[in-house]
Amino acid sequence: MPSNQLSKSSFLFLLGLVICLNFTGLFNEIMEPDGTIYAALAKQIAKSGNWLFLRVNGADWLDKPHLPFWMAAVSFKIFGYTAFAYKLPSFILFVVSVFYCFRLATFIYSKETARLATLIYGSALHIIISNFDGKVEIYLTAFVVAAMYHMYRAFQSKWFWHIVAAALFAACAAMTKGIFVLITIAVGFVIYWIRTKQWKEFIQPKWYLFVLLVFIFILPELYALYLQFDLHPEKIVFGKTNVSGLRFFFWDSQFGRFFNNGPITGKGDLSFFLHTTLWAFIPWSVLLILAVINFFRKKKTAEPALQRWIIGGSALFSFIMFTVSKFQLPHYIVILFPHFAMMTAAYLPEVASEKVLKRIHIFQSVLFTLVFAAVTGIIIIYSFDTALWFFIVSGLITAAIVFYKTNNTLLAVFKKNIGLALMVAVFLNCLFYPALLKYQAGMMAGKWLSQQPAQPAVTLYKCLSTSFDFYYDGKTDYSNPDSTTINNLAATDSLYLFSAVHDLKDINTDSVNLTSLKTFPYFHVSQVNGTFINQKTRKNVLDTFAITLVTRKD
Repeated sequence: MPSNQLSKSSFLFLLGLVICLNFTGLFNEIMEPDGTIYAALAKQIAKSGNWLFLRVNGADWLDKPHLPFWMAAVSFKIFGYTAFAYKLPSFILFVVSVFYCFRLATFIYSKETARLATLIYGSALHIIISNFDGKVEIYLTAFVVAAMYHMYRAFQSKWFWHIVAAALFAACAAMTKGIFVLITIAVGFVIYWIRTKQWKEFIQPKWYLFVLLVFIFILPELYALYLQFDLHPEKIVFGKTNVSGLRFFFWDSQFGRFFNNGPITGKGDLSFFLHTTLWAFIPWSVLLILAVINFFRKKKTAEPALQRWIIGGSALFSFIMFTVSKFQLPHYIVILFPHFAMMTAAYLPEVASEKVLKRIHIFQSVLFTLVFAAVTGIIIIYSFDTALWFFIVSGLITAAIVFYKTNNTLLAVFKKNIGLALMVAVFLNCLFYPALLKYQAGMMAGKWLSQQPAQPAVTLYKCLSTSFDFYYDGKTDYSNPDSTTINNLAATDSLYLFSAVHDLKDINTDSVNLTSLKTFPYFHVSQVNGTFINQKTRKNVLDTFAITLVTRKD
């Protein structure tokens, strides 16, 4: 075996670490806003038995397709209404995406490149974050890379069952995020066929069968949207009536955002996904840049090198599409991480010389030191209740990297980067996120009230908390009554409110008593800033929410 290749045993050991470091995210609670919205949607499906209508906070909801919520609802039915049950389907599909990343890279590149690509993909920072969040992008990434693998196999060999599988996975991708994902799945093949002048592929019946099967497989989604929205034009969605669920699925959901003429709009920034990729793909970001430069600099005029345009072309076109879109969020880029990983993996053993690899190794050592210093700084400034165990774990990781000597420079780079990913995962999933989520007032209130002897109906006053909605076992009233209505209701029966403490001052207390049963500190946990992280200034940005009992004055 060449000196700069990973042995099977080294690969399996590092892959085990990659799976384990992502698995740690399953044991945390769910973060607002997106995660708790999706969990509340799935909980409503499982509890109501209505698998066709999506409702959150008591209202019809039209944003994303149904499939992720169906899968989470099934998990709730089996494992109960817990954060673990919500995140489990996402983690399973992460493992599926790892498998298909390996398989696709094996066929287009080589088994050695596939090993590297799998490790790079699974240890990228935003993959760790997405597995903690249980984001639908993990679902989407698995479906996209699986569809691309089966399309490639259908292109190369006996095609029928691969076309069926490709169409099924592509339909699942569309029922996860929208119809636009078919572009990411197919565009690399189109670019490759154009570059190699394989014009006959454009008239092959199997590709038209693929399109037909995708349409057939998405019929459950179309049926659900038609029943909930198109049959009920009187429903108010996005502040207006006559909203078509089918139009939203085929156009407004993604292309409407792209052209900024749909119900959900944004501003857009041409540099957004460039700088997002630089942090989201840590610790492989710089290597990705080198790989992309090499991809476009090196002339590829023969097979199988040209087949790499299936991956590179898909990544390039999709990245440009995301960049010029007017609606941008960091996690959109995650579906291209298998592409990025394969391109980076192909660069390392095939192009990078021993001298270059040694320089890369030095750079990654510097990166490891900088990240450790940054994490240590956060720990000191935040003032966690206990963090000694983290430094013990980090010390063990560092010792393993330092004392496990190898003459294989490529292996040295990978063990250091995966050690860094493991350290970051332990910090985020076992220290930072558990401390941060204590400031998610809706979750804390819902869990506290669910543990009381009785679970009364609770009215959300001047707030809509999806974390309270998910974590509270009792009934929640989303009618958002005004202070007059609250006084009228309290005149006949007591009621419980969940609200920000400062909003309670709007209630006229001439005829009612307000009794605070429990207060909870609140911060918008998905928008952490330096003021919050600093323990000395944190109280300046905290709000307070409360469970309040409203009773009539005698």
